[in-house]
Amino acid sequence: MQYLNAFLCGGILCAIGQILIDKTQLTPARILTGYVVAGVILGAVGIYRPIAEWGGAGATVPLTGFGYALAKGVRESVARDGWLGVFTGGLTATSAGITAAVVFGVLMAALCRPGDKR
Repeated sequence: MQYLNAFLCGGILCAIGQILIDKTQLTPARILTGYVVAGVILGAVGIYRPIAEWGGAGATVPLTGFGYALAKGVRESVARDGWLGVFTGGLTATSAGITAAVVFGVLMAALCRPGDKR
């Protein structure tokens, strides 16, 4: 049942993104940024946690999950460290994902030949 929930949750998030691409003039970059901001807002008000518990990886892997992790990290760090946590909590909570993205991006750039398609 967990696989079905993850598939449905991730599918719904992707379908929303596809509808935004097809029906609006928003660029993919703006949609992706909007997903992160939506994850932060929904996480901050407590709506995204039940979605993440129900959807599992279908909710935590997409960019909304990244925004949720940022909000959750800030909230936990503020509770532990006070106002300093506003600046450190989000980066601490998402440092592994950010590091993986940078390392694999550099690795792919080194292994493949990046450049214009001509």
